[in-house]
Amino acid sequence: MEEFNRKAHWENVYTTKELTNVSWYQPVPETSLEFLEQSNLPFTAKIIDVGGGDSYLADHLLELGYTDITVLDISEHALERAKARLGDKAALIKWIVSDACAFVPSESYDFWHDRAVFHFLTNEKEIEAYLQVLSQGIKAGGTLVLGTFSEDGPTKCSGILIKQYTEKSMIELLKPDFENLSCLRADHPTPFNTVQNFVFCSFLKRE
Repeated sequence: MEEFNRKAHWENVYTTKELTNVSWYQPVPETSLEFLEQSNLPFTAKIIDVGGGDSYLADHLLELGYTDITVLDISEHALERAKARLGDKAALIKWIVSDACAFVPSESYDFWHDRAVFHFLTNEKEIEAYLQVLSQGIKAGGTLVLGTFSEDGPTKCSGILIKQYTEKSMIELLKPDFENLSCLRADHPTPFNTVQNFVFCSFLKRE
């Protein structure tokens, strides 16, 4: 069986589909911004949006006054689209093209946001690799926010099987290195008049 080429898949998605024509389109990422507000971070905090693609979170972070923003995505085309949208403001953001599972952080982040990657990791090897990246990339006392499809959400996204999570299963998986702060369920209305149920959890990186 031919091995799935994740990068090729996402480059194709971002080459062929407009931002407003993908299920994850969200002009105002309200839930993510609420978790950010709860973290009470200084504007100089190091923030990374993993799997950020050409989403609008970076735009809102700039508008709020944050000055150390990184966006990582496996798709170079997605990041180029985001840069084009932001224009001159794109220079205020660090852009990284990388598979999240293979990312080697050169910095320690205060706030790690992932609404797009974790539920696409469906085998133990990938999950373990990403957990190692999280452990390396988030500073002690830093915040991790993970959003995934819940057990009431879709089983596929962009034609790919995903792994659903509950609050309990996510907390159990992360408890060796992270203390759970809060979890919530959120319904995401897609551009196609459907609703996807997410579970979001925030964590504190243990000392």
